[in-house]
Amino acid sequence: MEKLKIKYPVIVEGKYDRLRLLSVMEGQILTTDGFGIFKQKEKLALVRALAKKSPIIVLTDPDGAGKLIRSHIGSAVSPERIIPLYVPQIRGKEKRKAEPSAQGFLGVEGQERALLYDLLAPFAAGKGEERSETPLSKTDFYEDGLTGCDDAAARRNVLAAKFGLPADMTPNALLAALRVVATYEEYKTAVAELSLP
Repeated sequence: MEKLKIKYPVIVEGKYDRLRLLSVMEGQILTTDGFGIFKQKEKLALVRALAKKSPIIVLTDPDGAGKLIRSHIGSAVSPERIIPLYVPQIRGKEKRKAEPSAQGFLGVEGQERALLYDLLAPFAAGKGEERSETPLSKTDFYEDGLTGCDDAAARRNVLAAKFGLPADMTPNALLAALRVVATYEEYKTAVAELSLP
């Protein structure tokens, strides 16, 4: 499989995530050094500068730490400049580690190459030049019972799972992700098929 030439900068957590992505892509990959981005003002300044020139892809682990890092970047960069990508929550441990992560999910480094390739392929040079987001809105979420009702969080988790997204995403994070990974028709079909466990 030929490596993808990704036209946007990609932000990941650590060096092993970066190495894993380099096995499927060519392009600019910046690491946050885990929580280092909270302390290193220059690293966050670099992310901001990159986002001013081009949209940036943010791809963090599907756990609590990844959510915090993603949120920190989101508070520093305008949302329309972020392409939020997510790996699925798969239980397991990375080969180089003695123990699984605190939440027991594989990080970016533990994902299959084919999955990462498919996730990044729409952003390769020469593809998706006129990248368009799904015109999904907060109103859709409200009308479809994904906000504003007692079982909204559970419904969002079921919907997220249908698209291979992590559980317990905030409504805004799920909305941003769905705008990238699903067409409006795919979203409406998935909502129509929602059934709670």
